[in-house]
Amino acid sequence: MPRHHHSVYVVELHPDVLYDRRFVAANPRFDRFLPCVYVGSTGLTPEARFANHKAGHKGNRYVRQHGLRLRPDLYACFNPMPYRAALALEIELAQGFREQGWAVWQG
Repeated sequence: MPRHHHSVYVVELHPDVLYDRRFVAANPRFDRFLPCVYVGSTGLTPEARFANHKAGHKGNRYVRQHGLRLRPDLYACFNPMPYRAALALEIELAQGFREQGWAVWQG
């Protein structure tokens, strides 16, 4: 049986990301007092993927420019998992955070 090695991860973004019109347009009902986050999935460790984002290697511009830290308190209990499960959970986490009023970018 193959070993599961995919993960979901959540990156806390600096509130300055709210000056980006595209980011704000994707989050019409966000609460300014709640966190801004990026939610993704990866076959790497979350730490390695975050480092790639910050280095600009296949990275999201919001994480590269505004990424503060990983938030393992929000995702570590789910990892590792199969590829398809990681993709599905990425969507579920992003939707759940948005429903709570968080500003979210999903990748």
